[in-house]
Amino acid sequence: MAHVHEITVWTRGVVKDKEGRDVANAIAQAADKEGKFTQAFDNYVDLPDRVNVPVRKYARISDEEIEMRYDYENEKPEVVVVVDATMVKGMNILRGMNKGGVLIVNTNRKPEDILKFIPNKDLLKAIACVDADGIAGSATVDFSGSEGGVDVLGIGGVIAAPLLGAVARATGLVKLENLAAVVKNKDALYKGHEQTVVQSLN
Repeated sequence: MAHVHEITVWTRGVVKDKEGRDVANAIAQAADKEGKFTQAFDNYVDLPDRVNVPVRKYARISDEEIEMRYDYENEKPEVVVVVDATMVKGMNILRGMNKGGVLIVNTNRKPEDILKFIPNKDLLKAIACVDADGIAGSATVDFSGSEGGVDVLGIGGVIAAPLLGAVARATGLVKLENLAAVVKNKDALYKGHEQTVVQSLN
């Protein structure tokens, strides 16, 4: 069976819901441009989506057909993206990760400051921090693009863009130019890529 790269995005219901969804959707669309098999979806376990409640979005990338398409959670994420840095405190954001994963956090803090809050940090091969709020401004509270709705704002207009730049820099799972082809705020994407601080571990 082909290896499936699982990416889990942690975000906050309603207030940063679109940002989390944009990260997952853009990763899948960029990988699709590279000829990969992809998937992006919400976690149905986390619904209904309520204000500020932790919710997860998922992307999957594979060189072959994804056999686990109907598994509704990423059991073994190798990349975890955190849209709101407060979520690293008191939550097992690395749940299910095997050793050798990558954590990407939207924060203006240094990686070593964030690692203090990660009890299972020994699972990580790298942590990347990017100040997505500082680069792109605050999130857009909008129901555009939510399940059954058309995304009228476009993907990656605000903080999702620099976070996606960080994903490209820290993981190499998707190429920056393919993200640029799907992301609305290309300037923020490139700035995120440039300004990401990556710290290798173990």
